[in-house]
Amino acid sequence: MRRAQGTRRTVASAAWGMLLAGVCGVWGCKKDAPPAPSEAPVTMLGPENVAQVRPYELRSGPGISGTLQARTAGAVRAQVGGTVLDIEAQQGQVVKQGEELARIDDATLKDQLIAARTAVGTARNALRVAEAEEERSAKLSRAGVITPRDFERAQLGVTQAKGQLAEARSRLALAQEQLGRTRVVAPFAGVVSERQASAGDVVQPGSPMFTVVDPRTLRLEASVPAARLDQVKVGTPVEFQVTGYGDREFIGKVERINPVVDPNTGQVRIYVAIPNTDLQLLAGLFAQGRVASREQRALAVPQDAIDDTGETPSVLRVKDEKVARVPVTLGMRDEVARRVEVRSGLQDGDVVLLGAARDEVSEGARVQIDTSRRGEPVKEDEGPGVGGSEAPTGRSNSQEPGDMRGQQGARPETPTRPSQAQGDDGTRGARPAAPSPGLGGASESPTRSPRGTTREGASPVP
Repeated sequence: MRRAQGTRRTVASAAWGMLLAGVCGVWGCKKDAPPAPSEAPVTMLGPENVAQVRPYELRSGPGISGTLQARTAGAVRAQVGGTVLDIEAQQGQVVKQGEELARIDDATLKDQLIAARTAVGTARNALRVAEAEEERSAKLSRAGVITPRDFERAQLGVTQAKGQLAEARSRLALAQEQLGRTRVVAPFAGVVSERQASAGDVVQPGSPMFTVVDPRTLRLEASVPAARLDQVKVGTPVEFQVTGYGDREFIGKVERINPVVDPNTGQVRIYVAIPNTDLQLLAGLFAQGRVASREQRALAVPQDAIDDTGETPSVLRVKDEKVARVPVTLGMRDEVARRVEVRSGLQDGDVVLLGAARDEVSEGARVQIDTSRRGEPVKEDEGPGVGGSEAPTGRSNSQEPGDMRGQQGARPETPTRPSQAQGDDGTRGARPAAPSPGLGGASESPTRSPRGTTREGASPVP
């Protein structure tokens, strides 16, 4: 029985030796060969994933928004009734003060003017007769021919004639003024923004006809929180951007501050004067900006680079292709430019991760920045973006012949065999990494990283 057990042990040892010899013959095992070192994955980042720390002009102050309004605007209305004969001005036309905009039918007013002039002449003649009668009555009264009562009647006639002459002159002046009002004129120099009447319309006194604005000076009405009123003073500059002008900034000054706080909103109304001598801004445009109460130049980073989830704010800094978490001390925030001052922890020229890259790239990872795409538009056949978003459909000429998943936009850096693994997640548009030494010599599929980046040199999985 002992001999049988010894025989079985010898056979088992021989079989195990043959198995090891076969494995070593297939895989090329060597005695005392050290295990292949595994390289840490390298994440390729685009320029949009990083930002450089450098000095910026930072400004802070309460934000404001509102609609631009013309500081000087006038509604021109009809002062007399009648039919509109001519329209001399159109929308957008530049007019001078006193320039005729329209004319209303004045035939009836001309007749009234003629009647008023006639009444003035009649009253003037009646006054002359009354004055002559008074002079004769005065002589007769001194001679005792007439009684004092008759003389008083002559004096009363003169007084009545003078009153009638004054009334006639007043009617004449009114008729002349009414006739002049048939000419609708611009109240000041500006631009016609609206026209509410046309030739042939019958208007009544008070009917709107035109709107004239002076665009050389605009006004912005906005509200600021009462808690930040200490940052707003008369004369404080205001920086804002206007819809339709891109990133161009305009500057105005606080002209007036409402002395009453709105009890419903807890905000104070301010009025900003905006010079517009070049007539580039238009009334009615929406403006958004801030009261620039503070301004300084300091090292700053985008707000997307700051991680506020911990006890102290921190950033992920890239140095020597390694990612390290660095605590920072923050200062003034520029809400409009979305930058924040860094008082300590970073130096001028440091590179930090932004947004999705900050969330997905872990501390200690190896990264490289692809500067070849700086300033270039994103191509349609780029790889997956943040969160695994796929590139647009469309087969690339570099697609592998053995890919059964419809890989699109693949740009391999090294030739791969049809049997090479593609990855369990079916990522499309990723660039496969160079084969790594491992079991069977098969290289691991590339893994996804922020904004269409790829990780190269992944360690093998035994």
